[in-house]
Amino acid sequence: QVQLVESGGGLVQPGGSLRLSCAASGIIFSVAAMGWYRQAPGKQRELVALISSGGSTNYVDSVKGRFTISRDNAKTTMYLQMNSLKPEDTAVYYCNVNRLGVLSVNYWGQGTQVTVSS
Repeated sequence: QVQLVESGGGLVQPGGSLRLSCAASGIIFSVAAMGWYRQAPGKQRELVALISSGGSTNYVDSVKGRFTISRDNAKTTMYLQMNSLKPEDTAVYYCNVNRLGVLSVNYWGQGTQVTVSS
């Protein structure tokens, strides 16, 4: 059974930092292509960042230079380091697995709330 469990969300002031974690089980983590998505109230879910099984990364323009996606295959965990947070970063953040090797999949975590407010 595939499980993706996000953690690390919370309330932070503008300019602050948070690190999200996504702990995965039930998959061969080392061959997983993964990403972080977010959904703000009243808006569609949007891609934030992607990381391939080999560690290549891509970011949406709005977070470039502020967010860093990474993975630790030994801990089967993906991270999102978020710095210089802005109120518009407020959203529920979701972990996603979209590929396992050559196999296309679509696994989601339950989400973690990030609120940026003074």
